[in-house]
Amino acid sequence: MMARSKVSGDYSIPQKDLEDLKDTITSQDLPTAINTIKEYLKQQDLVELNIGVAGESGSGKSTFVNAFRGLGDEDKGSAKTGVVETTLEPEVYHHPKYNNVKVWDLPGIGTPNFKADEYLQQVEFERYDFFIIIASDRFRECHTQLAKEIMRMGKKFYFVRSKIDASITAEKRKKNFDLEETLDAIREDCVNGLRKIGIEDPVVFLISGWELGKYDLNLLQDRMEKELPQHKRRVLLLALPNITLEINEKKKKALEENIVRVAFLSACVAAVPIPGLSIAVDLVIVKREIEIYYSTFGLDDPSLQMLCEKSGKSFQQLKSLLKSPLSGGINPASILTLLGAASILIAEDVVELTLSFLPIIGTVVAGGFSYATVYFMLNKALNDLAEDARNVLMAAVGTDV
Repeated sequence: MMARSKVSGDYSIPQKDLEDLKDTITSQDLPTAINTIKEYLKQQDLVELNIGVAGESGSGKSTFVNAFRGLGDEDKGSAKTGVVETTLEPEVYHHPKYNNVKVWDLPGIGTPNFKADEYLQQVEFERYDFFIIIASDRFRECHTQLAKEIMRMGKKFYFVRSKIDASITAEKRKKNFDLEETLDAIREDCVNGLRKIGIEDPVVFLISGWELGKYDLNLLQDRMEKELPQHKRRVLLLALPNITLEINEKKKKALEENIVRVAFLSACVAAVPIPGLSIAVDLVIVKREIEIYYSTFGLDDPSLQMLCEKSGKSFQQLKSLLKSPLSGGINPASILTLLGAASILIAEDVVELTLSFLPIIGTVVAGGFSYATVYFMLNKALNDLAEDARNVLMAAVGTDV
């Protein structure tokens, strides 16, 4: 573990990995070395997340699968929805931006002869990181059978009461309607029902597939994040639709953690004696990371267009809120703007940085400046784009997100 510097935080790439990478690219020419770095970076994003969504026919499983991936029921690539069971076999739906995130629409569980153990074998339970068990009204015996069998097999599950928007609409007809009291009553009814049929201390999350950002989405996300292994948490956070300010902030923190990794990689590359390699690699990794920021925050044109359709705002209204120098595109000019901002901040930290890098990078001055440059450039880009995303979200959805 390397020493902590005031800008670097804890270093997370194994030292041996970096040393092996240095040895590899030292013997390569410039184009080959750059491709090696690109492939190395791609390997960081191959962690899979598999989510199984189960429930009775018509419970809103497919709508949840779509909403979780940031899609509407009519969008390209969406899961089929309908009042009758449309899923006879487990059907996988990849996240539109993260191909390693797979949401599985599982067959309905409400048949008269339902047996949880046979069902889980049928859907190959071992491939899922966790299950979402959905009910659109009351939870029934089939839900508890499934939950108990999932627990017996050592997996996590979450009870989700869907179609909350429809329940709220029905309750609004009553005199003295109070939203929080209504939500508490629905939640308590679900919890009591689950206790009666054998689940101890159940937790139920209230969700609307049509208004995913409302109600208990943040609570569900918090619970999933805490219970996932650390290497899966980042995958979950980046894949969640950017529809609440809390999720926006958590995405930013998850992306911050990777800045140290790529900046340190830059420092190691700077110590390799191949003319032009350091500059070329820095451009590659900075461009790649910023593209990830854009996509994760939903600031790319297709994501903004989809948000326009949902919010009723015009594309130009939302586009005008983007103030980052990168809002006009990720190109040499915008990256040079970042470089100018970073160069002002580097001087006071570079001495401390170079000392902490000495055991690995070898060429101290080159490595230290390379680390500091990439670190400050990416921090500047991330802060600017996270703020743009926050402003777009507040304009599109409202200040109560």
